[in-house]
Amino acid sequence: MTADERHRTDDQHDGSSPWWWGIGPMGAVGLIVFGIAAAGWSALGMPGSASDDDRTVDYYQAARVIAIGMVVGGTALLGRLRHRATRTDQAEERDGH
Repeated sequence: MTADERHRTDDQHDGSSPWWWGIGPMGAVGLIVFGIAAAGWSALGMPGSASDDDRTVDYYQAARVIAIGMVVGGTALLGRLRHRATRTDQAEERDGH
């Protein structure tokens, strides 16, 4: 993806996208780590976590954050692999193979 294509894609973003739009691979890793930490915080019964009866809600919210992080990270990884494959194909075409 060239800089012009990336710029056009950014211009198409109208502000009605989800909160995790465009956080990138490092943001995805951050979400996964945060979700694991939140689940651990709840499991240990630390201050601010729910009572024993409501702990499943904490786990559910942590699992949602982890899932979003995994989807965003997987999408970024697939985009990078596609970009690499396209560059390899273009290089082979230029070399005449």
